Amino acid sequence: MDRRQTAKVSKRGASALPQSRSIFQTIAVRRNERGSLQQPRRQLPHCIAVGVGRAGTTWLHEVLKGHVGLPYGVKETDFFLRNYSKGLQWYQSFFRYCTPGVPILEICPTYFSSAEARQRIKLHIPDCRIICTFREPVERAYSHYKLMRHNVWTRASFEEVVTSSREIAEMNRYAFNLAGWQRTFGRENVLVSLYDDLESDPQGYLNAICNFIGIPTFQLSAPIASARLNSFPTAPRSRRLAQNARHVRDWLRARRAFWLDRLLEFLGVWSFCFDGGEPFPPLEPDLKKRLKQRFLPEVEALERLIGRDLSAWK
Repeated sequence: MDRRQTAKVSKRGASALPQSRSIFQTIAVRRNERGSLQQPRRQLPHCIAVGVGRAGTTWLHEVLKGHVGLPYGVKETDFFLRNYSKGLQWYQSFFRYCTPGVPILEICPTYFSSAEARQRIKLHIPDCRIICTFREPVERAYSHYKLMRHNVWTRASFEEVVTSSREIAEMNRYAFNLAGWQRTFGRENVLVSLYDDLESDPQGYLNAICNFIGIPTFQLSAPIASARLNSFPTAPRSRRLAQNARHVRDWLRARRAFWLDRLLEFLGVWSFCFDGGEPFPPLEPDLKKRLKQRFLPEVEALERLIGRDLSAWK
């Protein structure tokens, strides 16, 4: 074969190689050691717990570690709401270390009240299972306010915030938002759980979630089962210190320096910066009564939708 013919063969081979790779990428298969074909490992959640916020989602995330696949380094990616422009590959990268064959779960309460996030999940994960957890709305709103104070997102009083905050109002539209999730994914694919059940019977609460996800139930250890759920008992000792710490923490997480974020948490740095101030007082009875009346129609609508007696919330 002369040099001219060799060049033609080399040219044909070079052009054929990208075409072959494109075909294999398109059919998305790979060969295992025995030479058979298998589907690539899934890198998207099988199930998403969408909230509501301040209803035991952090507790659930900690308890399920080692039993399901979870996002690497973070509890909430917030992909389908605030980080959607970063692309699906960005989202998939959080699940790259998940064990093959184990269901993948994300817990992200910001999704609950967003119709946009709901439709995006349906678009990319049409077979996704959804977990919705509900808490007495006045208690939930007050816990949400404590989180806002903890992160130095507000310095206003609870009454001012609960009256003006669109985020609190939208998340407390329990029946309205739950109906949207049920329509989109089907009632049989949406699990409804109550924070009350978590407080009264954490093992039974966990068992129901395990069954829904499709993993074996497991026994809670006594310290975990009896642990108080995080409710931010105090405001930050210094607003400026907490604000600076939040900027640093957000900067680390945006750059995926999760190891340093966890180290600072382990060393108590975040606790020192975000806690240690004045205790949050109990709700004033008159304000609590007025808020219960405000949220009563939504509580009654949720009662009808899920078939549970919620008299304790009224």
